[in-house]
Amino acid sequence: MTNARVASGQPVVQFHGKWPFHRLLGMQEPFSVLFSLGNLAAHWDGLGKVRARIPASYPLRPWYVWLARVGIASWVFSAVFHTRDFQATEELDYFAAGANVLYGMYYTPIRVFRLDRNTPRRRSLLRVWSLLCASLYLCHVAYLKLVRWDYTYNMAANVAAGVVQNILWSWFSYNRYRTSRRTWAIWPGLVVAWVMFAMSMELFDFPPWLGCIDAHSLWHLITIGPTLLWYKYATSLARLLLP
Repeated sequence: MTNARVASGQPVVQFHGKWPFHRLLGMQEPFSVLFSLGNLAAHWDGLGKVRARIPASYPLRPWYVWLARVGIASWVFSAVFHTRDFQATEELDYFAAGANVLYGMYYTPIRVFRLDRNTPRRRSLLRVWSLLCASLYLCHVAYLKLVRWDYTYNMAANVAAGVVQNILWSWFSYNRYRTSRRTWAIWPGLVVAWVMFAMSMELFDFPPWLGCIDAHSLWHLITIGPTLLWYKYATSLARLLLP
């Protein structure tokens, strides 16, 4: 348990790493649910943009579609978990969030190094990379489910996958802007910086304001913007590069 004091001087007690919240319509953490649904809507809107604006002939389109689908699933399970915290909802939230982060790491080299292009070398690299990422995810889930439910390990694994893709996107953005001097080239770097700022919310643990809004819910809120910007970048660039 962790104790803190609000303005009234009354202690607020944290049980098992979670602050008490005022419930709304039975939801344990209503603002985390609301902002999770906001992220879900951003991915849903992104999926619609990908389908409407990028022709099926564009090689990267399937990866954009699955990026949106995995994001939608992840935020559905996040909303469910923050509505009701049971073992099953917690596990589904963690496994879906892990899939979302790992898919981002999987997709990033495909886009940055264009492993989608139909050459023998790239096809071989894509098969190896796909097998490696699938194996990593299965081992991750198996460890958490069958060996030990380890919060520290789970966080470290997600941070490591996030750092890899953030470094690649930052390099990609810098290199593209240096060679093209186009404004669109800085968008991936802007998204990375925005997401890193959002993740920093997890470092600030404070009793929920008005019994409703905590650092975790703010993290969910701040990630909506970069998601919308990302799909705008992806669809705009795809259309720009089409013949």
